[in-house]
Amino acid sequence: MSSKDTPKKQRSEAEIREARLKQALKANLARRKAQSRGRRADDMPDGAGAAQNDDSMSGKDSEQEG
Repeated sequence: MSSKDTPKKQRSEAEIREARLKQALKANLARRKAQSRGRRADDMPDGAGAAQNDDSMSGKDSEQEG
């Protein structure tokens, strides 16, 4: 048997589980982002509200600046 025929190092159960969870988390995050984008598009059909939401979420308050 040559070295080319031998399989690569097998992954442990913990490594397999970690890879599976990492993949599931990535898919879940992508799904949640898409869902959020869809909700934003439904709330603001003209697209102008996105900039307003960003300013209001920044924690800056125009009344406190004076």
